[in-house]
Amino acid sequence: MNPIFSRLSIFHFRLQPYLGRFIILVNITVFLLIPLIIDIRAEAQTSSDSTAEFKKLAAQLSTARLDGAAESAASEEMALGILDKLAIALLNGPASPDVDAANRRMADLVSHVPPIGENYRFVRLGGSPASYALVVNFGLSGPAAVRIYSNSSGHYALAARIDHFVDKDFFDSDVELIPVSAADPVFVIVAGRTDDLATGMFTAWRFDGRRAVPLWSSDLLQQSSYEADGGGFHLTYCSEPDEDHPAVCRKMTRDVYGLQAGEWKRLETQDLGPAKVTPK
Repeated sequence: MNPIFSRLSIFHFRLQPYLGRFIILVNITVFLLIPLIIDIRAEAQTSSDSTAEFKKLAAQLSTARLDGAAESAASEEMALGILDKLAIALLNGPASPDVDAANRRMADLVSHVPPIGENYRFVRLGGSPASYALVVNFGLSGPAAVRIYSNSSGHYALAARIDHFVDKDFFDSDVELIPVSAADPVFVIVAGRTDDLATGMFTAWRFDGRRAVPLWSSDLLQQSSYEADGGGFHLTYCSEPDEDHPAVCRKMTRDVYGLQAGEWKRLETQDLGPAKVTPK
């Protein structure tokens, strides 16, 4: 017999037990992975279904207000519930919350093209551990809401909410949220400011770990602008409008607000004199 074939025959004989074990191992691995693959596909399908359902609800909420129809608390709760599940999943990821990445994910939820007046945006609040607010605008003339998530036991969960069904005085028109302090979860909600005169309402809030507590609210202010920095919340507005000529302001005023000794206070005020705003 050719010694080469003899050696190959011996090698094949020795390989057979290992080959059998390898095939068994592959089969076991595939068997164990099948449920995982099914779960991943099911989760992806569920996520896709939730996104489609949310977009449908958001469009309905915006359209209802434009048509003057009665608002549905049930529809709004369903839409906000979908947002809560997504927000909590994003905040409880393997790493620290990434606000920019989370906001890119939220941008995929818009139901209008272009998304005029519709946006869903995370904002990091002050304090330690950090809390996060989700600012919700359902679209042009649609309702708005703010959801606050806190981490009290190593896991982020919905802790507080601000919306028209909770706070009847909540002015839910195109809201923005501005953190005021890095040390405390104090923020200002800016609402309105959609007309040519930038007429808006400003409300200061503090999250106390369980609920959002209102601290102060302004009147509707014309020709308003604002910014927040280490020195407080700066609010500029027309304090003496000309009723006959809305674009003319007899006196502009700048106020600075902030948290002092645990209370929201106006820290300073300054008269800026008359101003004329060119209509947009």
